[in-house]
Amino acid sequence: MLIDLLRARRSIRRFTKQPVEKEKLDLLLEAALRSPSSKGNNPWEFIVVTEKERLEKLAVAKAHGATFLHGAPLAIVVCADPAKSDVWVEDAAIATTLIHLQATDLGLGSCWVQIRLRQREDLTSSQVYLADLLGLPEGMMVLAIVGIGYPVEGKNGHPYSSLCFDQVSYEQFGQRR
Repeated sequence: MLIDLLRARRSIRRFTKQPVEKEKLDLLLEAALRSPSSKGNNPWEFIVVTEKERLEKLAVAKAHGATFLHGAPLAIVVCADPAKSDVWVEDAAIATTLIHLQATDLGLGSCWVQIRLRQREDLTSSQVYLADLLGLPEGMMVLAIVGIGYPVEGKNGHPYSSLCFDQVSYEQFGQRR
């Protein structure tokens, strides 16, 4: 059941050196490509990165929160073309979420690296850096990078008691049960 998958999923930032098998990569990509998008425009593009040197360069794509990518055996860069859809951010975010869920279902760990509107240590744009590194065509935007691999250690899902039910309203904002 989906709820069991959601209960188990955690962000994983430490991976073994074991590569992700082609069959599992294919399923990750299929999940992303089956992602719903506004008006069926499918504005997303996915770049699979497994080369160690390129992963190390991805790890410095932003000032904080990406360094774990140097130890990941796989990263999927989630991009989108704003000319195809005015809701490209939402469409790419849905696809990114499905990559995470598929990774969990396959026994893999994953973690989202936010790129859109982020900067590198030297205050240059993460977008410009990645466009150059990945050879992106003009206008193609990077939303996120998902680092994926076999977890070094297992993590339990977040407990039910940690859920923010006080942020749920019924019928109108602020009306709680």
